[in-house]
Amino acid sequence: MTFLVTGATGKVGRHVVGHLLRAGQRVRALTRDPAGAGLPESVEVVRGDLTDPGTLGPAFDGVEGVHLLTVGGDDYATLRTGPELARLAERAGVRRVALLWNGQVGPVEEAFAASGVEWTRLQPVDFMGNTLAWASAIRAEGEVREPFADVPGGVVDEADVGAVSAAVLVRGGHTGRTYVLTGPQPLSRRQRLAAIAEATGRPLRLVELTEEQARRRWRQAGHGEELIELLVSWQRDPPPESASVSPAVREITGREPRSFAEWAAEHAAHFGAEVAKAPEAPEAAKAPAALKAPEFPKA
Repeated sequence: MTFLVTGATGKVGRHVVGHLLRAGQRVRALTRDPAGAGLPESVEVVRGDLTDPGTLGPAFDGVEGVHLLTVGGDDYATLRTGPELARLAERAGVRRVALLWNGQVGPVEEAFAASGVEWTRLQPVDFMGNTLAWASAIRAEGEVREPFADVPGGVVDEADVGAVSAAVLVRGGHTGRTYVLTGPQPLSRRQRLAAIAEATGRPLRLVELTEEQARRRWRQAGHGEELIELLVSWQRDPPPESASVSPAVREITGREPRSFAEWAAEHAAHFGAEVAKAPEAPEAAKAPAALKAPEFPKA
């Protein structure tokens, strides 16, 4: 069977691809930049943009199941092309989809709920990997500036979300179900920073921003107002299930979800002290250009 993974180069998509390959399945990956995908050779990489269904061409043809994003574009705005995507899937004979929500039910979820395709909605509360956004500030200043510091949330490892999506697509049996996905315990931003401090052996500080300061920072980062409102509402007043522990990862994959402490220990190097730059060698001591080590593109 062939499975289509949209957002295949993203946080969750790469893990969905990996889990499907380990399960012996054929994988087709949809990306806007095939040349920079960096996926295994066994993956069929195709170009396409979910915000423009006309670019998708035969991407859905011969596909058993689809891991489908509900956001698109560089601004991560909610996809408005749900009806077109549902029609494409139905015409291609796609059997089931795993819908990765973006914090709210939108046109993609609504279109597939009204379609003849088996759908399952995956609702991760927050990704552990989003904490990597703190890395440069921690390395440089030992400090993190965030709003809503003590609001708990059930952060989940993206690898666990990928495992759930792959299991839902391959095994089926989850039609019409919605699964909140969390790690083994809810943690506030302050508690996550404490876990990183423990993993790195460094004292770290959290400076709490006001809501207005947070909004100003997100605007300066180029985020649109729709995304800013979503960030504020989700971080300030998350739904009750975000502060509880969901059994979904264990029930669907057969193993416990990874803890944030485990994740922090694995990624401790990202948050460690900056390595001092060695002084540049004098011009005469530099190797000739022909003898320099080759440069490889970053992953």
